[in-house]
Amino acid sequence: MRPLRALATTAVAVVAASALAACGGGGSSKASVGNPYKLLQPGVLRTATLTDAPPNVYLKNGRFTGFDNDLLTAVGAKIGLKVEFAGTDFSALLSQVATHKYDVGSSSITITEARKKTVAFTNGYDFGYFGLDVPAGSPISSFDQLKGKRVVVVQGTVQDDYATKQGLNPVRVPDYNGALNQLKSKTADAWIAPAEIGEKTAKDSGGKVVAAAKMLGSTPMAFAVAKDHPELLAALNKGLDEVIKDGTWTKLQEEYYPGREVPKEFKPGSGTVTFPPVQASGAPAASPSS
Repeated sequence: MRPLRALATTAVAVVAASALAACGGGGSSKASVGNPYKLLQPGVLRTATLTDAPPNVYLKNGRFTGFDNDLLTAVGAKIGLKVEFAGTDFSALLSQVATHKYDVGSSSITITEARKKTVAFTNGYDFGYFGLDVPAGSPISSFDQLKGKRVVVVQGTVQDDYATKQGLNPVRVPDYNGALNQLKSKTADAWIAPAEIGEKTAKDSGGKVVAAAKMLGSTPMAFAVAKDHPELLAALNKGLDEVIKDGTWTKLQEEYYPGREVPKEFKPGSGTVTFPPVQASGAPAASPSS
């Protein structure tokens, strides 16, 4: 039998340990205090993006940039986080965020009901047009001319969804360079792309590719976050509203999409904050039929 004094000492030790745990002395509680958003690395927002989709997301002189990435960097600063980017394929991006390989996905990701089953989305920060790129000299000038043509899309994008729903049986490639190469080599008749990316690609193609048409998409673009990280989602939405209100969003719109008009029905972020109007010209494209 153990002496009463030893039993008493053991009891005191157990009570003390329990009190420490209840007061937050455990390692997990300390981690929570130092890492409230459950990031892979405290204070750092590890972000999956693409390297080849200007002006939205791309790599320039070894630096990840573009409208989406510069906006996210500004949002991160508002909530005290440093943003670090890594390149990936779009087809893998959402699953990599969902499984916590990355904290956030930044790649002009259109919100869809199907994608909501995999990740959560911030409030929308941009609207999107579908673009139609064709090889120079092509007679194709509109989306309704694509039946029976060899149409290329980047796998997993909303352009892929659109082409599939239209019964076009698209050729799927992993990235935007792959789509461009199909057009340059004329192994594809057309490429359905995000319009801004398609227009920039055509401009930089040396006359080999033409931006033939565009139409307004029906849902906004947002950053993707794991569904079990609601604190991070709320913080990003808060930071997004702040950069919209202080004019950063407007400045980036004018920098990356000069002359593009913001549709009157589009309200960035929560839709409750006012912001400097975007200086633009021209009329918005017609909405897609599907």
